[in-house]
Amino acid sequence: QVHVEESGGGLVQSGDSLRLSCSVSGSGYAMAWFRQAPGKDREFVAAVSGSGPSTKYSKFVQGRFTIGRGATRNTVFLQMDNLQPEDTAVYYCAAGLVVYLDVQGAYDYWGQGTQVTVSS
Repeated sequence: QVHVEESGGGLVQSGDSLRLSCSVSGSGYAMAWFRQAPGKDREFVAAVSGSGPSTKYSKFVQGRFTIGRGATRNTVFLQMDNLQPEDTAVYYCAAGLVVYLDVQGAYDYWGQGTQVTVSS
């Protein structure tokens, strides 16, 4: 059983930064962040390939968010800078043996999500 766990959500003000972390009980997986705002579908945020060097970002976060591997290859972080109220959502970490990093259905393992709230 593969386990995915996120941490680091919270309440911040517009323009602030926040860092999310995720760990998976396994190795070699591509890892990604998705988010779901109230009343909206879950959407892709950012991903890093299983081999590490390739990353992909949503156009909505490009230039503000950074995804990377943590100290161990089964962890990933999402550094979120210049947060805006429209970034408010539940953020989910996902892992899988994935080729197309932004395809939600390609990920087999999901965390429970962590709430990020940005006030104006």
